[in-house]
Amino acid sequence: MPACKHFAAAVGAVTLLIGLEVSSLAADQPQWGEAWSRNMVSAERGLPAGFDPATGSHVKWSVDIGTETHSTPVVAGGRIYLGTNNGKPRDPKHQGDRGVLMCLDEATGEFLWQLVVPKREEDIYFDWPNSGISSPATVEGDRVYIVSNRGEVMCLDAHGLTNGNDGVFQDEGRHMTRQAPGAGEADRAPDLQPGPLDADILWLFDLTSGAGIWSHDGAHSSILIRGDYLYLNTGTGVDNTHRKIRTPEAPSLVVLDKHTGKLLARERENIAPFIFHSTWSSPSLGKVDGRELLFFAAGNGRVYAFEPLAPGLVPAGTGPATLQKTWEFDFDPEGPKTNVHEYITNRRESPSNMYGMPVLYHDRLYVAGGGDIWWGKNQAWLKCIDPRGKGDITTNALVWSYPLKQHVMATPAIHDGIVFVPDCGRTLHAVDAQTGKPFWTHEIRGEAWSSALVADGKVWLGTRSGILYVFAAEREKQKLLEIDLGKPISATPTAANGVIYIATMSRLYAISAR
Repeated sequence: MPACKHFAAAVGAVTLLIGLEVSSLAADQPQWGEAWSRNMVSAERGLPAGFDPATGSHVKWSVDIGTETHSTPVVAGGRIYLGTNNGKPRDPKHQGDRGVLMCLDEATGEFLWQLVVPKREEDIYFDWPNSGISSPATVEGDRVYIVSNRGEVMCLDAHGLTNGNDGVFQDEGRHMTRQAPGAGEADRAPDLQPGPLDADILWLFDLTSGAGIWSHDGAHSSILIRGDYLYLNTGTGVDNTHRKIRTPEAPSLVVLDKHTGKLLARERENIAPFIFHSTWSSPSLGKVDGRELLFFAAGNGRVYAFEPLAPGLVPAGTGPATLQKTWEFDFDPEGPKTNVHEYITNRRESPSNMYGMPVLYHDRLYVAGGGDIWWGKNQAWLKCIDPRGKGDITTNALVWSYPLKQHVMATPAIHDGIVFVPDCGRTLHAVDAQTGKPFWTHEIRGEAWSSALVADGKVWLGTRSGILYVFAAEREKQKLLEIDLGKPISATPTAANGVIYIATMSRLYAISAR
């Protein structure tokens, strides 16, 4: 009997240690990318190398979402937040084309509540039909921050309206009601009545009326939280002719108070007049020589570093403060610098822009960019920048440049000295972070609109042909899985609490080894 007791104690100790190890690695994923650096790398372990939707092998659950899903899921506080459209209504009172942010139960995939936002109808280029809410949410505690399809920055209650209508914003019913363009007060449709399946908006800041932007195609912004501040790109861009900037004074990067939504600061680098298409890239943050810098890839093809705001900022006067620039880097020095919109549809010569975010890794900044996928030249590059300079660092900060096959929309995923980046030329690249030399490449089926995710020693990547790939995150190429999920994939995979989430256009899969 004593031996049995010792054996049981030993088993219990091992189980406890395993549990401690798993719990130390398993964590929420409350925003798109790793912490402030935005690196597409997760510390999760114990993830399966594959799964089979047909048999249910390793499928914890899967649920229908909308019919177009371009947002990446985030996981926090036992809930999953995912932007989609209203192609499969969850509440019969919400019909027609809408932007939707879904809140699901992490354990079961059960639908909890949703933010439903009417489309902008002045012009389809403000809010592209059926694209839904494309922005990923950012969660802190019981607050959910999102940029809606209408270009509104919102703070939501993680519990929805189930615990009452909180916050200074009390007009959820009016906000969710579609109105005909130009409708006067007398012509308004009756407001919808909010219910327990609807979101609780705590505050709202409209980037169009509040910051003077001109939305294009669809808002896409992943909000970065630092202290009391929200840092985000504005989505300002060209008009419906694609040859004119209607709001040349508009900011590309702004800072809001996370408690109130007040506009606190903006960049003033004269970026807007030279935006080739729109402002797609969200900001990242990192420390260089012991001080924090805010990194931003702008729609004019330049990468900027700004000083983050000091705590307790109170803007002087009536307008927002100015973000102080540390340096700027021209990502494409050979690209056109004047009359930039004359190069629309030119696949041989055009300015460049960036869709993915800059990533700071081991004191180097990695950025992918090039000609616009819809309107610009085919060239694209992955570049490594030394971020320690000041002023215009274009001529002396480039460490290396690696040519991609064609347009790129991804944020780099950097792990163990390897940069993984897919492009729209149907190629996944594994590049040496030190030298810019390729370790390997792989031809993929379909364009990559999402980023690759490194998690549990594996590289996860979905394509617009609906193919999910899993590779070993190694210097030698090893493909572990290639599976057709039947619908295009725009979302980056997300790993959290021992589960990896894969969102196709119309379905969300929760994949677990357990």
